Amino acid sequence: MREKYHGGLRRVLLLLAPLVLSGLGSSVPAHGAGIKTLIMPGPVIEGHADVEEDCESCHLVFDGSGQSGLCLDCHEEVAADVKAEQGFHGRQNPGSDPDCRICHSEHRGRGADIVGLAPETFDHDMTDFPLEGVHPSVACTSCHVSGESYREAPGLCIDCHRDDDRHDGQLGEDCADCHESKGWDSARFDHDETDFPLLGAHLSADCGLCHPGDRYEETLSECKDCHASQDSHRGKMGDACGDCHTTQEWEEGSFDHDENTDFALVGEHSEVACNDCHLSKVTGLAKDLEPSCAGCHAVQDDHDGSFGAKCEDCHSPRGWARSVFNHEREADFPLEGAHGELSCTTCHHGVLGEESLSRECSDCHRESDLHDGQLGTRCDDCHGAKAWTSDLTFDHDMTAFPLLGMHVIASCGECHDDKRFHDTSGACVDCHAEDDEHDRALGTGCGDCHNPNAWSLWRFDHALSTDFPLKGAHQDLGCQSCHSVAATDSVQLSQSCGACHSLDDPHRGGFGERCETCHVERSWEDVRMPR
Repeated sequence: MREKYHGGLRRVLLLLAPLVLSGLGSSVPAHGAGIKTLIMPGPVIEGHADVEEDCESCHLVFDGSGQSGLCLDCHEEVAADVKAEQGFHGRQNPGSDPDCRICHSEHRGRGADIVGLAPETFDHDMTDFPLEGVHPSVACTSCHVSGESYREAPGLCIDCHRDDDRHDGQLGEDCADCHESKGWDSARFDHDETDFPLLGAHLSADCGLCHPGDRYEETLSECKDCHASQDSHRGKMGDACGDCHTTQEWEEGSFDHDENTDFALVGEHSEVACNDCHLSKVTGLAKDLEPSCAGCHAVQDDHDGSFGAKCEDCHSPRGWARSVFNHEREADFPLEGAHGELSCTTCHHGVLGEESLSRECSDCHRESDLHDGQLGTRCDDCHGAKAWTSDLTFDHDMTAFPLLGMHVIASCGECHDDKRFHDTSGACVDCHAEDDEHDRALGTGCGDCHNPNAWSLWRFDHALSTDFPLKGAHQDLGCQSCHSVAATDSVQLSQSCGACHSLDDPHRGGFGERCETCHVERSWEDVRMPR
């Protein structure tokens, strides 16, 4: 409300000012300045204080649009930027007259900030120096010194990076010819424009390796100038390193061994370094090398020379361990399954041709024979060549104990815990003693009642399998009622009534043990008179 009142009053005074001034005319010059000061919105900034009493320095009566021209009359550098359409002010609205009042308002007091520059949000792209590369991360004060105008900040690379110039001015002051704003170490100098274009590994080489001390004139350009210490030939092959070596890598040679020698490099030989065969570093490359396998591979000859020097008869240049020897045809022993992956020395421990190897499995696999020799030496009757433990072909049905019922899914170790198969018993009770609820009272022939499909399934017929059919009250009795004593082998029980019912005999044996003469099987109390 207060601001609204003062704003309205200010407008009234501004409207009355021309009338007052025109009415007073020139007869009251001493009072004119006082009236202007009276209607002035407020003090100007310190920089404009010397013209505060002279309103016409910044204002034209009844012509607000002409005010910017008066501003530019004083601020000549800004005026030059606007005219040339450069700098911050010249890039704002190029081609149109500026209106300074939009950004810079006055009469706000001596210490007022009428520039209104906010470094945090200032768009540097509107200046002659847009911030690119790493410059956006640089603090403003690194380039804009306190107490100086922002426009006075240097705009050349050398102005800020003179201390970073490792060339000491040898290459001039236009750093941007080679360097980029994304990083001082990132250079885009085109070396191909020189007498030494960078190819291969030279592209990634550090400049200082060839230009020590940042000296660029009269730089040495011969291979030997930089690579003398890497010349394993000690200069014996001359200075024309490029005849054999390439710029891709010093160790990679372009010498055509197939065309220029009698020894074509094939297989693994194509990957071997020159010095692996050409060992002489004093006389240079030895051109009189004998192109024989034994010349290089004598220490790798497991045969101790017994097969001569023509290693290529068995071995291939694709790899020393890879042999072209036909084991089936030459040794009458085909290498099948896991044997095909073994090295020769796994079986051949001596000198080939002098040793005599057996073809029996047990001779090599004796330590792996868990059967302790019980099954003989023909391991391949059960085991296959693919794997000793998994490639099995044994048929248990060909033994005296064919696998039926639940025995089919039982693991071998459940019955053959020591792998000595011939010692394994075939009696049920030897494996199922803990399952025998009869405590041997029914003997050891578990198979007489139970079947291999399940221990709980049994089919014993007392009438068919014994001479004592179960009738009457005997039908409801459990086996343990009569079979209570452990039997060592087969069950042998007396069939006389007295054998089980002696304690039930009120006659105390007076009528003998033929109880069935008077008593019937339905009930002990049911008596019939003998005939």
